[in-house]
Amino acid sequence: MPTRYTLPLLPLPHPETWETREVLKKTAEAHRYLAELKGIALSIPNEAILINTLALQEAKSSSEIENIITTHDDLYKANLHEDLEFNPAAKEVQDYTYALQQAFRVIRKHKIIRLTDILAIQEMLEKNNAGFRKLPGTSLKNALTQEVIYMPPQHPDEVLALMENLERYINDDSLCEADPLVKMAIIHHQFESIHPFYDGNGRTGRILNILYLVAQDLLNLPVLYLSRYFIRDKAAYYAALQDVRVTQDWEAWVLYILQGVIQTSQQTITLIGEMKKLIQATKHRMRDELPKIYRQELLNNIFKHPYTKIDFVVNELDVSRQTATKYLDQLVENNFLSKHRLGKNNYYVNDALYQLLLLHG
Repeated sequence: MPTRYTLPLLPLPHPETWETREVLKKTAEAHRYLAELKGIALSIPNEAILINTLALQEAKSSSEIENIITTHDDLYKANLHEDLEFNPAAKEVQDYTYALQQAFRVIRKHKIIRLTDILAIQEMLEKNNAGFRKLPGTSLKNALTQEVIYMPPQHPDEVLALMENLERYINDDSLCEADPLVKMAIIHHQFESIHPFYDGNGRTGRILNILYLVAQDLLNLPVLYLSRYFIRDKAAYYAALQDVRVTQDWEAWVLYILQGVIQTSQQTITLIGEMKKLIQATKHRMRDELPKIYRQELLNNIFKHPYTKIDFVVNELDVSRQTATKYLDQLVENNFLSKHRLGKNNYYVNDALYQLLLLHG
């Protein structure tokens, strides 16, 4: 029989029962690493470098949870040539990246997350405007046995009421004195349990995690990709979601999410630190070996795009195609990039950056 779980209206009652000493200790640790991550992210000279590369890492991992599997190589090629046909998974991951980046720009500006923002994310992911569920029949099943394990709210009025309640909880801090990271855990569970869409709930919910951290000023950039933590043990992630519905044990769920924030922050701090070293080393080499073409914008270009092309350089440096080609060919000759061909066009790979992102992907 599917779990009978009546979704509570937020805020949850009796927070003292699950904001235990262990939760508070773990929350403090998570904040420490988040603050360090926020600081090191600000040390990268061009924010687009992190937004482009780490958003793609998050998109790849989050999509993999839904069995949408692709490679880094296909993703970077898809970013180069949107007009060429690539595997559908690469296109879906690319759509996730666009949805995350577009939503981030809106949330950073307004510092609130509205239902219209959530609907826009799902629409970009699924390429439809079906909106919140209006028809009954949605259920969550065991992937192996197809047994129904949970029935989310079925009536469209209930779905909408719960989503409006969630919107208020996200944006009105006076409703709940819990720490923002504890609230993020509750928000994620509530959203996934409402399951408001026919498709795209998991990926939309995981984007909301990042956006909430930005809205709360815990991060300036969307660089914490929790999906990597979830995908390492996908069964544990789904089991943790389900356990709350069965046992009402919020403490265990909150601790699970806080541990994810800690681990992912640590990993991302390491990755950004290594990227920073690589950028600096490349900068010094370019200045020494290619002083005539060295420009900060050119350095930014080859780190913003692990796979770059002439058009990117033309647009971002405001130079002619001839000059862009000369820059890229000289970078190839001096082993900063490698040159490849796709269809009728050349593209240029920052191999050191690619290997770094592959290692941490």
